[in-house]
Amino acid sequence: MADEIVERADGSEDLVLVGIQRRGVQLAERLGRVIATREGVNVPRGALDITLYRDDLQTVGPRPIVGKTEIPWAIDGKTVCIVDDVLYTGRTIRAALDELADFGRPARIMLAVLVDRGGRELPIHADVVGRVIDVPRGGRVDVCVTELDGRDEVTMVIAGEET
Repeated sequence: MADEIVERADGSEDLVLVGIQRRGVQLAERLGRVIATREGVNVPRGALDITLYRDDLQTVGPRPIVGKTEIPWAIDGKTVCIVDDVLYTGRTIRAALDELADFGRPARIMLAVLVDRGGRELPIHADVVGRVIDVPRGGRVDVCVTELDGRDEVTMVIAGEET
């Protein structure tokens, strides 16, 4: 995935990785380390918490838990690669695009996801995908990362069953 991101960005010079809280941040960090090793360039990395940009915020509850958004550098004119764990309806990515617009105007925005599980409700697609999984209606994909969960794992859950 790291190589494909650099290739699609036409190099790493103006590339910025921005992970969506929670697990997208850890995945962006990992991708950044791989890019640094292979390209010899430390690509800037940041984090977005899209909670307040969700289109279903009223259903979350009266006091949503808001995580950290951290974009400590200008993104104007940069190629920003949004990184997330699972792409499903596209609504999380729409919210991320809305929030990112508050920080500037990148030259280009790309999307990299570990898992594309289908089921889009919005016309959003990933530029870089680790794995495409066909998940039946009512199923879900859970991603665990060592930094948060103590293990690296992708699990598909179908109506109470784990696969």
